[in-house]
Amino acid sequence: MNKSLTRSIGFWLLLILSLAAAGVGGWLVAGQIGSMTTTLLANTATGVDVYVGQSLVVVGAVLLGAGVIGILIAVALTAVQALLPSAAPVAVEAIDWTAQEPATDVPESAAVDETVAEASAASADAAVETTDDAERQNGSSGSTATATKISVK
Repeated sequence: MNKSLTRSIGFWLLLILSLAAAGVGGWLVAGQIGSMTTTLLANTATGVDVYVGQSLVVVGAVLLGAGVIGILIAVALTAVQALLPSAAPVAVEAIDWTAQEPATDVPESAAVDETVAEASAASADAAVETTDDAERQNGSSGSTATATKISVK
């Protein structure tokens, strides 16, 4: 199954989620760094601004890094897909709708009757064979090994 990369849902999910993660991570980092810089330079920074801000910057950096890695993977997948040879299209012979099928001499119902007759003849042969086996056993226990005096251990 040679599927185009641009028609793959997984590829588009990777690309969209990577872009979203990178965007949210970049927004968190830029917002928190800007807020911390402003409050620290104004000497109005509190413990919440500094310590929570640092944690949010770390979370933003992780999201930004994951987004960048996802984007790089999507680019690598695109490059690999471009390097792989595509399958050659198969030429299909056009169907001639005006051509007629060769006529058979036997009507369709006769062919079905013949098949049924062959099946019933085969089942009759099988019934005769089982009757012959029973007669050969001469009323023994029913085991073929007993009827033919074969030692079974």
